Amino acid sequence: MNLGFYALIPYLTLYLTGSFTWSMAMAGILLGIRQFSQQGFSFLGGALADRIGCKEAMIFGVFVRAVGFLAFAFCTEVWQFIVAAILSGLGGALFEPAFLAAFARLIPDKGRKEIFSFRSVVINTGMVVSTLVGSILASIQFFYLSVVSATLFVLVAVLIWITLPKIEAEYNGKSWLGDIRDIISNRPFVAYTVILIGYYYLYMQLFLTIPRQMKEVTGDTSGVAIIYATISLAIIFLQLKVTHWLRRVSAQFIMIGAGALMMGLSLFLLGFVTSLGTIIAVGLLFALGNMVAAPVMYDVVTLFAPPNRLGSYYGFNSFSLAVGGSLSTSLGGWLYDIGMASGFMLLPWLVCLCIGLSVFFGMYKLEISRQPRYVRTKAHEG
Repeated sequence: MNLGFYALIPYLTLYLTGSFTWSMAMAGILLGIRQFSQQGFSFLGGALADRIGCKEAMIFGVFVRAVGFLAFAFCTEVWQFIVAAILSGLGGALFEPAFLAAFARLIPDKGRKEIFSFRSVVINTGMVVSTLVGSILASIQFFYLSVVSATLFVLVAVLIWITLPKIEAEYNGKSWLGDIRDIISNRPFVAYTVILIGYYYLYMQLFLTIPRQMKEVTGDTSGVAIIYATISLAIIFLQLKVTHWLRRVSAQFIMIGAGALMMGLSLFLLGFVTSLGTIIAVGLLFALGNMVAAPVMYDVVTLFAPPNRLGSYYGFNSFSLAVGGSLSTSLGGWLYDIGMASGFMLLPWLVCLCIGLSVFFGMYKLEISRQPRYVRTKAHEG
């Protein structure tokens, strides 16, 4: 799945701004539409998984994603690209919360963080291979890249149907509006979701401004492959070690904030890269921030969610990616264009540093606000 996704999406930006001469802002808006179509509707996908079962929701969603990716091969007009983006996003809205809920339900609490870490390794293995596949197919013709990516998702849907055990739905009897009312009343969880908007603003720079910046620095798409390979290989070889080193750290929300701060700093430094060595150094810092934050981000959702509503909670939490990702690709592209036009090239990267600082402060406040409750609970258990 990640091979198919990362082979297509980063090169879609270059395809639109090259073959169709779209502006970065326009390409960013399209990516924002795709992102919001996925994360904006993920709550409904998660609620559906809670009702019909994780496996069924996954299969349906992966097929919808395949249709959307295949559609990109035949698009020539703006509205056609928008329809394809919405379809590919809706597919993700259906399968992503179901995947996360399946992970959480099939794995014991003690090993969940390690398994989420291993999931990051698998994702980035797909990213590494995708840099080769994407660059080769994009250099031949984008049509073939779109077809191959869609085919991979069809194969994954068949694989899920054949191999994944059935995970019974645990419908709680409430309506979807009842579910969302209960979640919204969980104020710490809502605060956590809002703070993560900043984290995803930083992460989603991978799909718009970072590819463009790398092309500016190196003069071709080789810079895109270099920084993606650096980030992915670092996570593949170091993620499990980093998780092991940090296993005794109890301040999980501060870990998320620290990871976001490292990502923001790395993006700020991206504005100064001039050589292969500096590209790799920035990529390593970005990867380290992701390795510290990502496994914890998924794991802490289970601190807020009842076991029979994990899909709904993971789906609601995806609103942070919907808003953060949409802002990242639209506002990020706009800031990049303004920086280019005004000569203030550091503008988009300075904004990233400020956002990283804001996420760290927000997560620190959330950690502090939860500590008294945690201490009282432990004292009561003692």
